[in-house]
Amino acid sequence: MAKSSVERVREALLTAGLPDTIRQFPEGTRTAVDAARAVGCDVAQIVKSMVFRRGEAPVLILCSGANRVDLAKASAVIGAALAPADGAWVRNATGFAIGGVPPVGHEHGIAVVIDQDLMALSPIWAAAGSPQHVFSIEPSVLRELTGASVAEVKEG
Repeated sequence: MAKSSVERVREALLTAGLPDTIRQFPEGTRTAVDAARAVGCDVAQIVKSMVFRRGEAPVLILCSGANRVDLAKASAVIGAALAPADGAWVRNATGFAIGGVPPVGHEHGIAVVIDQDLMALSPIWAAAGSPQHVFSIEPSVLRELTGASVAEVKEG
């Protein structure tokens, strides 16, 4: 039987030697504001997982919930033009639905960039495979776990 999206994230955390900090919020954590309200943290501590297209390859930008991604800056960091991705493409490319795309647990390698603003916050909360599940992690651990680049990718 195939593992659920949340179980894939849990397995990735445990395999990395991290604690299982996944929490479920039935009211939902689909948006950064919803997640911050559910968790009881500042919206800036919420990791927005934004998937963009680099041709047919997905690129995951992890952005502070208080920020918006500047597509031109993100493209410059990646070194290739990025384009927005629709929900069906995101699910097909990552195996996760929009609103629940996690930074870990992907079946295939994915390029990851972390918004530098997230690196100053502790802890941060990221999607855990569903629009109702999140997990907490330290930003430096997340960067190491994902092999992400850290860059300024926010608007403004």
